[in-house]
Amino acid sequence: MADHIKIRKVSGKWSVRAGGAVLGESTAALELSEGDYPPVIYFPRSDIAMAFLDQTDKSTHCPHKGDATYFSVVTKSTTLKDAVWSYETPLDGVDRIKGYLAFYTGDQITVEHI
Repeated sequence: MADHIKIRKVSGKWSVRAGGAVLGESTAALELSEGDYPPVIYFPRSDIAMAFLDQTDKSTHCPHKGDATYFSVVTKSTTLKDAVWSYETPLDGVDRIKGYLAFYTGDQITVEHI
């Protein structure tokens, strides 16, 4: 693993909401810190309501984590395109995030410690 990436289990319960809907809650979330970037909370896929997510054609490559797959969040009121990503086959050293999802946060998606 790249020395600038740290992955740790976070304590307590975490939630993610979009468009007024609770997408999931988890006590098994991970925090990935990468260099100077803000930490990102990753949720186990099993704790997320996958019915709200549609996989898109977008993909990106990180030389430290591998290829990311993207999903849109679809709620009754909105579709948030490419708002979620996952490393389906992460590189060695960051394999703890396999099976986890991360969310772009902002006005329409919130991730919080509850």
